[in-house]
Amino acid sequence: MPDHKDTVAVITGGAQGLGLAIAQALLADGCGKIILAGRNVTKGEEAAAALRETGADVRFLPADMASVSDATELVDRALSRFGRVTALVNSAASTARGSILDTTPAGWDAAMDTNARGPFFALQRFAQAAVAAGHSATAVNICTMSSHCGQSFLAGYSASKAALANITKNSANALRQHRIRVNGINVGWMDTPGEDTIQREFHNADPDWLAKAEAKQPMGMLVKPAHVAGLASYLLSDASGVMTGAMVDFDQNVNGAYGE
Repeated sequence: MPDHKDTVAVITGGAQGLGLAIAQALLADGCGKIILAGRNVTKGEEAAAALRETGADVRFLPADMASVSDATELVDRALSRFGRVTALVNSAASTARGSILDTTPAGWDAAMDTNARGPFFALQRFAQAAVAAGHSATAVNICTMSSHCGQSFLAGYSASKAALANITKNSANALRQHRIRVNGINVGWMDTPGEDTIQREFHNADPDWLAKAEAKQPMGMLVKPAHVAGLASYLLSDASGVMTGAMVDFDQNVNGAYGE
């Protein structure tokens, strides 16, 4: 079982959905110091306040991961508050739509900046601080099954998350001699507030879209944030041992499988 009594965590995209679920899982496993980061200040402050009711020191910091300065300053501000940071979760993401035929340069840059560039430099600053302090550390990058290919309307998103998957492996290799582990999770179609907004805004989904979608899934449900959060807590803990550079497919659809 994960033990996070000594963990000091920074979670981007922590105001809702998977990022918030990971924070809840870390708290349940003993973590007492967490920084949540995101763009929605109202939701972030509400989430942090609710988590503080457990007695943990949880704070929200506004940060736009498309901004390198925001991404690095986030880590520095966490260091200033807690003295060290031992766990980083890159969960913030842009899921803007666009295909190979209609993605604009601005849309491409926005996806890459939020989903790859920002997380890269947050991870860099996190690792630099751990190396300088001489302590071990762990990071989890939240990727997607779409990084293997993705739907046609997710061209920029899929490419940016594929980049993050490579960043995961490359940094894991570079940092292992410093006892810094980096792993990633390729998450499938997930039931989150953000997904509900996307379905309504981009796909004209009916209010009961979730029930209809889940009825068609092999397991009768979409991926649930709490399930993924348990894996993230494990990967961020000593319970996962020497595991590093792994990309875990977390889905009910098997990559590479075909209809029979």
